[in-house]
Order: sequence, then C-alpha cells, then structure tokens
Amino acid sequence: MHCYDCHQEGKETTALAVCRDCGAGVCSRHLRPDPEPVRRSTSSGQVWSGQESRRMICEMCHRTYLNERGA
Repeated sequence: MHCYDCHQEGKETTALAVCRDCGAGVCSRHLRPDPEPVRRSTSSGQVWSGQESRRMICEMCHRTYLNERGA
C-alpha cells in the first residue's frame, strides 16, 4: 500500500500505517501518532484506563481534529 497524500503530490511512498479516521494509507512524513486513553470495561464501572495507547492518524485528520478542539 502507498501513502495517499504522497500519491496526491505525484510521489510513490510506502505506507507505514492506516489512518484510523479516514482509512488512507500514511507514510512517516504524513503520519501523526496521537496518544489516546485505553478504553476498557471493568466490573467496578471504570471505562477509561490510566494507560495510553497509540492512535495513528493522517496529517489532514489531525488538523481537522485540532480545529474542532479550537487548538
């Protein structure tokens, strides 16, 4: 699989991940790893864990996410 954003630029770059939000293949240049709390059910009713996992998103989805947060 190739990076979708590189393809739009006329380049052919191997994708390292798939964007969680839009599903596009993403290379290291366009990848924005973002920490995300681990979501897990427990018997005590706690849903969010204190640990963080990784969320792989493309540059465009990352910008959209930041704009929605007002950052």
